[in-house]
Amino acid sequence: MIRNAHKLTRNDLGLVITFLIAASVMTWLSYSLPRFLPGDFVTATYGSSQVTLTAEQEAALRDYYGENEGFGNYLLRLVHLDWGYSYGFQTPVSALFFSALPWTILLMGSAHLISMVIGFVAGVEAAWRRNRPFEKGLVGGMTVLEGIPEICTGVILLFVFALQLQWFPAAGAETAYGEKVFLAHVLDVVHHLTLPLCTLVLAYFPGNFLLTRNSMMMVIMADYVNTARAKGLPPLRIRYVHAARNALIPVVTRFGMRLAFMITGALVVEKINAYPGVGTLLYNAIAARDLPVIQVVVLMSSLLILAIFFALEFAYRLIDPRIHHAR
Repeated sequence: MIRNAHKLTRNDLGLVITFLIAASVMTWLSYSLPRFLPGDFVTATYGSSQVTLTAEQEAALRDYYGENEGFGNYLLRLVHLDWGYSYGFQTPVSALFFSALPWTILLMGSAHLISMVIGFVAGVEAAWRRNRPFEKGLVGGMTVLEGIPEICTGVILLFVFALQLQWFPAAGAETAYGEKVFLAHVLDVVHHLTLPLCTLVLAYFPGNFLLTRNSMMMVIMADYVNTARAKGLPPLRIRYVHAARNALIPVVTRFGMRLAFMITGALVVEKINAYPGVGTLLYNAIAARDLPVIQVVVLMSSLLILAIFFALEFAYRLIDPRIHHAR
């Protein structure tokens, strides 16, 4: 037992070291990759305007905005939790990022949770009722729906329910300048959230359903499931306690991978619905070549991806204690 505990500790330590190395690489990439974008803030701002700048003026503006900042200064700022100022908004990047982040978490978190729960339950039930006409039709429909890009779904929902029927707002996350009590404000936020949320749920649900069904198909014929049947256990208990739990790991992996891209994964949907999340912030920053904003969003997205995969390593052990990783 002591030997296994030491082995587990060494494995976990190696995982932490790997995480720190990857985080260091991502920090360097967050500094360097945005600088490969063609143009810069000065050319993006003044290139199409009526103002003509001399070479000296352009160089002075680039020095003013700190576009020539070295990696050492960039790293030193991060250590001191100084994310810099947005070139376009002249506002601390931290303020912009943390004002947009709650909206993205609300949208993406709700979409992932709803699509995972519904997809998992529907996949389990479909696999348990395999080879029936309804199950075959459901699999065919989900396969077709899985191939539809979320941009198409988003445009269709926006056109039909916002522009034609006018049941939902076409843009924003809440009514501007509205003073409401708590309940009215919550309903207003949900009203604005409905279209982008439905777009993402329709995009994520088919994959969760198909993955769960396929995992269940490999599990329900296992010996321990047949043993549970022979013991006369209730079908619901066999389905979810004995079978579905062992089919959960691929679903959790998919959920974690989707969740890892939560910050920027809804960029297209946020832009279509003019939703004020981090995806919209990143899109506008790239268009304006707002380097500090791009760097922070890229860095936070990268670190979140690493943190999610790090957490998944321990989540697997809780789901199935038999799992161990050889080193």
